Amino acid sequence: MDRRQVLTAGAASAAGLALSPAAIASTMDDESQATFDTVMEFMGAMGGGDMEKMISLMADDMVWMNEGDKSLPWIGPWEGKEAILGFLGVFSQNFQTTKWENTDQFAFGDTVAIFGNMNGITTKSGKEIGDFTFALRAKVRDGKVVLWNWFEDSYAVSQAYHGA
Repeated sequence: MDRRQVLTAGAASAAGLALSPAAIASTMDDESQATFDTVMEFMGAMGGGDMEKMISLMADDMVWMNEGDKSLPWIGPWEGKEAILGFLGVFSQNFQTTKWENTDQFAFGDTVAIFGNMNGITTKSGKEIGDFTFALRAKVRDGKVVLWNWFEDSYAVSQAYHGA
């Protein structure tokens, strides 16, 4: 699979992220700012389909955690770059993001938290999920993302995926 195609449907929506790092920068120490910048750069690369940039920002032992209904083919955890790239391919084949809005974001030390709203369509059923909230907890070590812990309304996503 062409790595540039991995994120075509699912994560390309992140290109419309509402980011305001300037407002946050004045309240963070240097470590927190560097962590925040790394996570935002990773998210931007994901949304723009820049797989090479994304891979360069991933630690070799990175863990991507998606919890929820195990009947959804993208529920993890996924450990290591190759497993994560495989997950992203599966996700992008099954989920089309139609709305993505970061509403709150902050960093402290090696950890970033982002909260927002999103919507999407599951390609299996063609059903729209409806607006739902998400939360992300990410950790950075030595300028690389080591944890991407994703939280969403997995019940609503599962219902749409199964056509309920």
